[in-house]
Amino acid sequence: MSRCMKTLFINIITVIMTTATVSQKFVLAPLPYYKHSLEPYISEQTIIFHHDKHLAGYVAKLNELIEGTRYADMTLEEIVCQSDGAIFNNAAQTWNHQFYFDQFSPTPQSEPTGALAEAIRGQYGNVEELKEQMSKAGLALFGSGWVWLVCDGNKNLSIVSTQNAGTPLTEGKRPLMTIDVWEHAYYIDHRNARAEGIKSFWEVLDWKVIDERFNKCCNR
Repeated sequence: MSRCMKTLFINIITVIMTTATVSQKFVLAPLPYYKHSLEPYISEQTIIFHHDKHLAGYVAKLNELIEGTRYADMTLEEIVCQSDGAIFNNAAQTWNHQFYFDQFSPTPQSEPTGALAEAIRGQYGNVEELKEQMSKAGLALFGSGWVWLVCDGNKNLSIVSTQNAGTPLTEGKRPLMTIDVWEHAYYIDHRNARAEGIKSFWEVLDWKVIDERFNKCCNR
């Protein structure tokens, strides 16, 4: 066997062994839009670092932590609701971030419709007041975390803030949308101006996605 063939054979064996020994229960889900398509509100560079690096890191670490544990056979939501410590942090951040990225569109529906619009009018008066209250909650949250619009299954809406990797899932509430106020969500584009990051968030939020989440929540 030639030296070239020996090298190729060794490389093939290495790939097979690596594939067999690395567990990949969870994978980094692709974005439903191109990385540059949310500009100028969220830059391609922010998406690359936030999605391709931060979120990918949580996914990889979660796979590493759950291998050989009772969590290995659970869904992501089950892990979030039943774990703590490092496993919870990485599972919750994986769930939170995927939920966050999935709510955007380069051509977003600009207003809620149907049952969600009615619920918002009933509890907040109008959409602008809801946005104002969520934005204020995002600015008031000390340190890193998330601001959520949630429903309880009976069309009742509320605004919830969680720190670090916190998620309303652990409280039995169903998230409809979330604002990420970790600095890595806005620092590349806006430096320390969190308010500008939140303002940009509303420009690409697709209310069609939020409508669908609300309808699903109320039919659970």
